[in-house]
Amino acid sequence: MPSAALDLKDAILRLKKEKNAVILAHNYQTGDIQDLADYVGDSLGLAFRAKETDADVIAFCGVHFMAETAKIVNPSKTVVLPDKDAGCSLEESCPGPELEAFLEANREKNYYVIAYINCSAHVKALCDVICTSGNAVRIVEQAPPDRPILFVPDANLGSWVMEQTGRKMDLWQGSCYVHVEFTRNSIQTIKDEYPDALVVAHPECTEAVRLLADEVCSTEKMVSFCKNAPVKNIIVVTESGMLHRLRKEAPDKNLIAGPTDRCACADCRFMKMNTLEKLHDCLEKLEPQVILPEDIRSRAEAPLLRMLEQSK
Repeated sequence: MPSAALDLKDAILRLKKEKNAVILAHNYQTGDIQDLADYVGDSLGLAFRAKETDADVIAFCGVHFMAETAKIVNPSKTVVLPDKDAGCSLEESCPGPELEAFLEANREKNYYVIAYINCSAHVKALCDVICTSGNAVRIVEQAPPDRPILFVPDANLGSWVMEQTGRKMDLWQGSCYVHVEFTRNSIQTIKDEYPDALVVAHPECTEAVRLLADEVCSTEKMVSFCKNAPVKNIIVVTESGMLHRLRKEAPDKNLIAGPTDRCACADCRFMKMNTLEKLHDCLEKLEPQVILPEDIRSRAEAPLLRMLEQSK
């Protein structure tokens, strides 16, 4: 490894100690960031990991809504994001003002709003309860039976939850641009190449892709599935960064990146905006910071806490 890279990592670790910071890395970050982080995982798990520490600063290597979630859970800590422009197609598909206007225009329906955690703090503040891909079924099953459900923002996840629960929901038509790049053709082609392989996919994929999967699950369940699968070859249909963690945790398996029609794997351009250089700079300057108005933060925290209660 070039000495410059080693020097940069040493500098980041020195700054981490100096600022009393904790470094969080989402599963979709590049391998060099994951290897340097204190914790690697999904957005909600990381936010609560940070809460357990005595760190004054959270450096969240992920996208903007994830850093917002960390701030919601850790209001007294300084939260910084290496690249302020690291957004999310799902978050962008459901702007807070647009959802607010929709709910106002449909007040007579008295929607029970369930929001997938991949959304802005503004959207979280407008909903009744949050869910993750891992607990969405459980959360929907506990929704009031006498109220119509509006599920935002991921229509594919919502469709999968309806299949699992039989509960009718109105779906906001948002999607993760990475997961919808996987197609029935691209996954069938790799299945034909590895006929003995199992396929694991996220529920954010389209129904056509989910139907080809042996297991449809969240990122954390994907780890245990790959570890415990009875075969060596596993086709993993998710963002490419997840493969780095999976290969560390299931080294005996041949983990094959699910291809899209245009490339052999799928990169999230937003996730890959963070770099070690930007991580160093955000720790040094404590910028860009995630700042939330307290009324938004506290309103967004309530449905998060409701989710935790309903997930017990």
